[in-house]
Amino acid sequence: MKRFSAFFLIILSFCATFANGKVKCGADRIDEYLPILAGKRVGLVVNHTSVIATAKGLVPLPDSLISRGVDVRCIFEPEHGYKGVAGAGEHLAGGTDKKTGLKIHSLYGNTRKPRPEWLDDIDILVFDMQDVGARFYTYLSTLKNVLEAASECGKEVMVLDRPNPNDTIDGPVLKKEFASFVGCLEIPLLHGCTLGELAQMMVGENWLEANNTSPDFQLIVVPCSGWQHGEPYDVPIAPSPNLPNSHAISLYPSLCLFEGTDISVGRGTDFPFEVYGHPLMTGRFTFTPRPSASNKNPLQNAKHCHGEDLRNVKTPIGFSLEYILNAYSQRGEKLVTSTSFFDRLAGTDQLRIQIYLGMKENAIRATWQTDLEKFKEIRSKYILY
Repeated sequence: MKRFSAFFLIILSFCATFANGKVKCGADRIDEYLPILAGKRVGLVVNHTSVIATAKGLVPLPDSLISRGVDVRCIFEPEHGYKGVAGAGEHLAGGTDKKTGLKIHSLYGNTRKPRPEWLDDIDILVFDMQDVGARFYTYLSTLKNVLEAASECGKEVMVLDRPNPNDTIDGPVLKKEFASFVGCLEIPLLHGCTLGELAQMMVGENWLEANNTSPDFQLIVVPCSGWQHGEPYDVPIAPSPNLPNSHAISLYPSLCLFEGTDISVGRGTDFPFEVYGHPLMTGRFTFTPRPSASNKNPLQNAKHCHGEDLRNVKTPIGFSLEYILNAYSQRGEKLVTSTSFFDRLAGTDQLRIQIYLGMKENAIRATWQTDLEKFKEIRSKYILY
């Protein structure tokens, strides 16, 4: 990829933290970025988490911008849709937002990268979504695609940053040959970055797969205030249907590998990503997945699963192999039902092979350390908090 010879990175100045110590997300700092949007045609890459905190409660970002006279032209929706109710992997067709009348372009359907014609009447794309800090959470891949499209079409991108609720660096680093939409960057499973920091990293490290990069492309990051790396953060809105609370979000990085297996993680129950089990596993806890609005055909549908209830356990800091190793001890190599998907989630085939070889968690972790240290050196150049 050609180097970004005319790339401009703009980081807006930090404003004072609220006197009461509350976190102020990038979207909340509207007085900082509203002047930049003035007179520009704006496209919004947003979903249900894209809100502004006001005295009257949380207000959707599109509504707030429109009420302030911003020329919003359209909305781009990621996985789970603009309203955040579509199931995992469910393709979206786009449409029109009934409330605002804005055209909605799907970035999780037939195309996952904004088409050039969609950007013809747009000057700047504003990206605002709550991430969970895991490499395989697809909002990161959507951000990468947006940056690539904007760089090719000569558009600005503004990232309204939000804290990382899984703010640690852990797990295997993705190998390039395993890159996919559930892992688009050669970074650890838990990267310890915000999306604003990763946007800077993608541009600064020339990780964007863009051709004919325009000199008019710019990246603007609006940082949070009142939050620093290492501090906890409870998201105010569930980022997707099957991550309903902070406990599930904390367990998600360690349980998501089960998506490449026949083990249910509770999709189709009231406690997704807080349990795991299988009809042929042992365990005093049982649950039965059933179809729901966001889980139309959950894994192990209508079957009584035996396993572990993690709702009241203290969540691990970082990425734990405890759960996957426990399941493997019972299921053996029958555990992994989709080798390719498991490896894409892990970012490597090495982890699966290590599990099959019977390696202990500490020994497996030792094999990540060199790559993690290399990533930390890269990360240090882009940290905002």
